Amino acid sequence: MMRFELYTEEKDERPVFITGNFNNWNPKDYQFQLMQEDSSHYFIEIETSVLPDEVEYKFTKGGWENVELDQYGSITPNRKAKKSAKKTSDTVAKWRLNWGPFKDEFSPIAEVISEQFYIPQLDRYRKVWALLPYNYHQSDKSYPVLYLQDAQNLFNEGSDFGNWEIDKKLSILAEYGRGDIIIIAIEHGSEDRIREYIFDNDHIANGSEGKKYIRFITDTLKPFVDENYRTKKDRENTGIGGSSLGALISIYSGFLYPEVYSKLLIFSPSLWVEPNNNFPMMNFQVPFTTKIYLYGGGQEGSKMVKRIRIFEEYLKRWEKKNFFDFEFRTSINPEGTHNEFYWSQEFPRAIEWLFYDNTENPVEVKPQQQSIKN
Repeated sequence: MMRFELYTEEKDERPVFITGNFNNWNPKDYQFQLMQEDSSHYFIEIETSVLPDEVEYKFTKGGWENVELDQYGSITPNRKAKKSAKKTSDTVAKWRLNWGPFKDEFSPIAEVISEQFYIPQLDRYRKVWALLPYNYHQSDKSYPVLYLQDAQNLFNEGSDFGNWEIDKKLSILAEYGRGDIIIIAIEHGSEDRIREYIFDNDHIANGSEGKKYIRFITDTLKPFVDENYRTKKDRENTGIGGSSLGALISIYSGFLYPEVYSKLLIFSPSLWVEPNNNFPMMNFQVPFTTKIYLYGGGQEGSKMVKRIRIFEEYLKRWEKKNFFDFEFRTSINPEGTHNEFYWSQEFPRAIEWLFYDNTENPVEVKPQQQSIKN
């Protein structure tokens, strides 16, 4: 057996877990939950047979959003120990709490592209934002781009429903060296929102305008962004996403324009609009590889998780028909409800998997998630 002892300087009653290169960096693995001696002393004994010769590890409070920090609130390097040592003794000064604290020096630069960006396909105007990496103006790099719906609920205070706090989450990603991405956030059209986010279903939204809205992002907004910002223009570096109806229109966007979008961020999609998954899609002789991050909450209604699972099965069927080459990850939070707080929690995990997919020093949370590659 190898004994890991932990002393904490910060009073925190949440359970403690150890994670590392012995459990695929799963930060909430109940096989590796520490026992508590007193309010500041924890330990666990692990069979040496499951440990590599050189153990890399970290302590968490059950997720990367609640991982250990140093006394200054900064990220810590992976701890290392030889299995032959038989015992370690470590101290944790602070713990993250729901991804915080957030460091202003890593915060993205929020720019208004236009208060009244003209949408020729719909003959109306819309406010559009760009969130740039914190060091954008000090570098000459080009960046991948993610287009997101419902900008009012993404980072601005004062939303009726709260917001995703993507500015804060991007600062966390930047602190981990994974903030090299531009977010283009399009405000929804208020009373026009439902019509714009429904593709072609007059039973749901009379005069549905989703087809025109998708063309606006793809044919008008993206060329403007590529011309005015240092972007990586190719499909491998272009994604689109949203939540609820915003997720639904993003599915349509990816399926209709696979030559443009290779990454889809799909949170709590309103699949009830398309219960039979009758999504139109392009059919190419050589399928495009498309990454899809699917998230849903177990408390969003009895059919949310069920419909996501059915959608997964359709993805596999479509792949067999050579429509697409899919790689997707599904994350289900049993406690998640249909609101911005849970989408906010999921955002860093989705960004990391879609654009980085690197777990050497992971940010993402892995329990209840799966990568499927047929």
